[in-house]
Amino acid sequence: MSRSSFALSICIFAIAISIGATPMSHAAEKLSVARVVGEPSLSGSAPRGLRFSPDGEAIMFLRGKATKSDQLDLYTLRLDTLKESLLIDSSLLDSGMELSDAEKARRERQRIAALSGIVDYTVAPNGQQVLVPLNGDVFLFDLRTQKTRKLLDGKEGAAIDSQFSPKGNFVSFVRAQNLYVVAVKDGKVTALSTDGGGVISNGSAEFVAQEEMNRFSGYWWLPDESAVVMQRVDESPVPVAKRFEIYADRTEIVEQRYPAAGSNNVNSNLYLVPLQNPTQRVELKYATSAEAYLTRVNVSKDSKAIYVQRQSRNQRLLELVRFDRNGSMQKVMDERSATFINLHENFRELDGGKSFLWSSERDGYNHLYRFDANGKLEAQLTAGNWAVDGVLAINEKAGLVYFNANVGDAKQKHVYAVPLNAQSPVRVPKAITTAIGTHNAVFNSQGSRFLDTYSDVLTPPQVRLHDASGKVLKIIAANAVDAAHPLHPYMPLLSMPEFGEIKLNDRTLEYRMIKPKRFDPNKRYPVLIYTYGGPHVQVLSRAFDARWGMLLQTFAQHDVIVFTLDNRGSARRGKAFEEAIYQRMGQVDVADQLAGIEYLRGLNYVDPSRIAIMGWSYGGYMSLHVWAQAGDKLRAAIAGAPVTDWGLYDTHYTERYMNLPSENAEGYKVGTVFSQLDKHARKGRLLLIHGMADDNVLFSNSTQLMSRLQQAGTRFDLMTYPGMKHGPNTPETRRHVYEGMLEFLQRELKLVN
Repeated sequence: MSRSSFALSICIFAIAISIGATPMSHAAEKLSVARVVGEPSLSGSAPRGLRFSPDGEAIMFLRGKATKSDQLDLYTLRLDTLKESLLIDSSLLDSGMELSDAEKARRERQRIAALSGIVDYTVAPNGQQVLVPLNGDVFLFDLRTQKTRKLLDGKEGAAIDSQFSPKGNFVSFVRAQNLYVVAVKDGKVTALSTDGGGVISNGSAEFVAQEEMNRFSGYWWLPDESAVVMQRVDESPVPVAKRFEIYADRTEIVEQRYPAAGSNNVNSNLYLVPLQNPTQRVELKYATSAEAYLTRVNVSKDSKAIYVQRQSRNQRLLELVRFDRNGSMQKVMDERSATFINLHENFRELDGGKSFLWSSERDGYNHLYRFDANGKLEAQLTAGNWAVDGVLAINEKAGLVYFNANVGDAKQKHVYAVPLNAQSPVRVPKAITTAIGTHNAVFNSQGSRFLDTYSDVLTPPQVRLHDASGKVLKIIAANAVDAAHPLHPYMPLLSMPEFGEIKLNDRTLEYRMIKPKRFDPNKRYPVLIYTYGGPHVQVLSRAFDARWGMLLQTFAQHDVIVFTLDNRGSARRGKAFEEAIYQRMGQVDVADQLAGIEYLRGLNYVDPSRIAIMGWSYGGYMSLHVWAQAGDKLRAAIAGAPVTDWGLYDTHYTERYMNLPSENAEGYKVGTVFSQLDKHARKGRLLLIHGMADDNVLFSNSTQLMSRLQQAGTRFDLMTYPGMKHGPNTPETRRHVYEGMLEFLQRELKLVN
């Protein structure tokens, strides 16, 4: 996140000059929590959900309304003229119908529950229509006539996970736990399943697939449109967890089938369902036991083969198997680990199915490999002490694969390319983007051009069109922080974070420090440690974060140093760094945070009597553990929606890192916050925050903690939120949560106003 864009360098230089030239006493404004969560968004007007049209001559994207940035509308932009047009104003189509419970849950697990309006769309293969789901309805927008047609009416049952078929003749969707297709031409609806209801669902991904596997669909089209591969889920083996969802005006008793660690998972079957005769479905028996997970499904371009990735219950084995259309299965290859295997989405067919691309952490970092159709390794394409994030595009004509990775700096993300026919691993791939920061790219179908959404810590998202070599062709959204930008008044008082390392005997830990703008090394400052600490997440990222990133800047403007350390277990630093927590969550990760506290206490400009820690979700778990284990060195701790006992969390996540409870009883015991409460002296005050309708980290995690603390006579502060799920998803709730955090820190750390 600068060789790829001279214009980008000029833009950044101009911003720096404007900051330096602006008299602080006249133009600078301090950030407030109200402004961080308010409108317009501090990130500016950069588009999201970017996609090329099938012909590559236009792009489509979503953008929030000027007065409500979380309500999204659909736009298009011609690349030759850069003329932008509003295609669909979400407020004109919105029926006002409340989302179904299934759709609410799906959005919660996609982490888009805060969004409204058009949160997703699909362009038809012919490029002439756009599919837009909106609050249970499904609309078709015709790009030629500029007219909108309601294809599915939510009053007949909310449509979920609607998709165009590969040739655009049908739209598939899930309604009332059954899978359907509707003909685009005449609106005829055909049911592909009929037994859905109760514990049975068809075409939908189960809870752990959505929450932990990043798989949000339970069906896959064959390219020739002759059939659909459909998952059938039977939840009857999963224990029922009765829980209360407490809202402002009611209390609901929810009987959720929640697969807690060590308990039964769903039964899952996979079928090939022909459109012409859905009852003649063929079972694809990918597993002989309910203990196996269905993780990924891919269909060959010629519609003759279905590739299934299945994972063992202990997640140490991942197998790729191939089915023909008659249901015959052939094992292609497998991955094995002594700890756990991370899932990926980097399978790609090559050379008409004669070989395929794959990624693996078998050498310690996630890298790309090429295998023949029978699973024989042909070549390792990349290597080195860096990780491939994901495959972006393949240009077989040019013989190149494009991907995101973090070569040389785990805090950055760039676009790279390597040859598909490489016979030996490429350790220094060709960098397509070079501006320091984070680059998220979307390629066209030919792999010849890409849209790059670039940002850095204090650079809001900017979008540019590049050719495949990285040359800038068009500036789509400069989003410069000029006088009209929402962030501009606050830039003079924002602090550029400092990045550094703590070198210990057996490991090196990276940290980020945000100092007050007028930092004086001769003073002693309080410190707020902001942590997440869990796997598959990286906090030390050179990317713009309009919510937490700006909130931490707000805190720093109250004369507190904000410190963040990515402990072992965090993502994008190699398998050894991540798997150090295997069977030891709440131990090695906490030990690293404690090392961070000792480092801070040794700095001359830190007041060791005023150190606090805060985090949400896994970060809340970390805050509790640090508070419990080093409470004598903490003045305060904030834990939001924390896990307190891994026995209360779901199978796929928990068992990946902690093994089965029956095989790691001691690890589960030590990993609970409760095991630490009676061992250490604590002087720091705790603020506990939790949503009272959380279906991810169940509210019972906090109620058990409340009871234990009350029985021990430990005073603590508590803020619970009626109706809130796993996080604050409305501006009003966010403001209340964040202002409550700030007020607590002001009181406990004696911060300046």
